[in-house]
Amino acid sequence: MRRRHGWPSFPVPVTAAKVATMDHVVSLIERFGLLAVFLNVLLDEGGLPLPASPLLAVAGALTFRGELSIGSILAAAVAGSFVADNGWYWIGRSQGRRVLGLLCKLSLSPDGCVRQTETLFARVGSSALLFAKFIPALGNITIALAGITRLTFAIFVPLEIIGATVYLAVPILLGRIFHSAVAQLLDTLERLGAIGLGLIAVALVLYLLIRWWQRMMFIRQLRMDRITVAELVTLLDNENKPLLLDVRSRSARAEGMIPGAISAHPTEMHPTLEHYDRNSEVVVYCACPNEATAAVAAKHLKSAGFKKIRPLLGGVEAWAKAGHKLVIVEDEELGKAA
Repeated sequence: MRRRHGWPSFPVPVTAAKVATMDHVVSLIERFGLLAVFLNVLLDEGGLPLPASPLLAVAGALTFRGELSIGSILAAAVAGSFVADNGWYWIGRSQGRRVLGLLCKLSLSPDGCVRQTETLFARVGSSALLFAKFIPALGNITIALAGITRLTFAIFVPLEIIGATVYLAVPILLGRIFHSAVAQLLDTLERLGAIGLGLIAVALVLYLLIRWWQRMMFIRQLRMDRITVAELVTLLDNENKPLLLDVRSRSARAEGMIPGAISAHPTEMHPTLEHYDRNSEVVVYCACPNEATAAVAAKHLKSAGFKKIRPLLGGVEAWAKAGHKLVIVEDEELGKAA
């Protein structure tokens, strides 16, 4: 029986025809693998829930045979990432913060992403591009923030390429290191035939369903006790106005706040709040499409004793879309709870 070079033999019998079939499959992967790598990474980085790591690991394992090189696989992967990231960068430059809501809607991860990424970007600046891809749901938002904040293209390109190279090299190298395990998995799937492909399909569907279910449960929680823009306007016209909290990042608040709002971090009590009656009605708003940051702030406000807390439906974007004005607050005021 002919043994494929570089791939281990297994205790189960494998016929020559079976080996030839596997070699044919591997040949097809080697022939079209770079295109598959490019497209998978492009779609993954573009925002679709199609993780590229499994394919990169398989491609890395195939380099053990010497017919594919780690360099060519990594180049194809980085090219796919570069195309996708450039798209989000230029969309961020042209559309501003509106693109952040779109990215959170595309993600299957819980939506506390806008504030988290803005905080990270504010702390470390453009160097966040070097490692943000390792943090689930934050990679694309960091790329968009680079465009929104007008990071120069000459700085963006090398940082993006370095960050993508390091991130994408990990599964490729792991596939190369554990090539025997990958080879055994491929042969097992081959012996299972259609059943093997079915198992892969079922695993992918289950993964997507679990992430979708987690997201739906999260959104369902946020839909409780929300207040609309029209309801907020009515309350603000009353003599007993609600306490209005803006829990966005400092850079976001610099573009305008709802009149009368107080800047506040979602996980810390603002000193001003100590003087408010705990029975006062509190309205919290952010920039997240599902009011995720506002929900986090509401949780901490409840623990501080406030009883009537409602996130603003649609956040500050809904307020602006309804035609209501935003006011610019001086830097020293923003700095109180940045």
